[in-house]
Amino acid sequence: MKELLYLKDEQLKDLIEKIFISYRETFSDSKKILDKYSIGIAHHKVIHLIAQYEGITMSQLLAKLKVTKQSLNRVIKDLLKLQIISFKKDKIDTRVKHVYLNDKGQKIFDEIFSKQKKRIYKALLNSNSKEVLYFNNVLKKIINE
Repeated sequence: MKELLYLKDEQLKDLIEKIFISYRETFSDSKKILDKYSIGIAHHKVIHLIAQYEGITMSQLLAKLKVTKQSLNRVIKDLLKLQIISFKKDKIDTRVKHVYLNDKGQKIFDEIFSKQKKRIYKALLNSNSKEVLYFNNVLKKIINE
């Protein structure tokens, strides 16, 4: 563990490459499903967050995605057109809209999650509990949680 305190540039480059490749592989697992519904990675990110945070508001989505309003609106418009999401107005402030997956959206999310879960589950099963805990802690630090 002590060698990790002195990571060299080459080791960091290798780690960044592994993060990139793991991201690519995890999301390539769902590519066929996305293609089947004529949606892309941006749509998948929004679907994932809506599934994760049922009733999330548009401003919360913007904050989590860190994209422009214009980018998010384009994706939202596509998801509405494909009948994947729906909105409900806030009971207190009707200017606030909460976003939900409808049955079709939930089905798409479940298909994608099932594919991705297999890869992640396999990796976690082939790791000991300390590795999983440390990995999770490092990921949280990378994303500043």
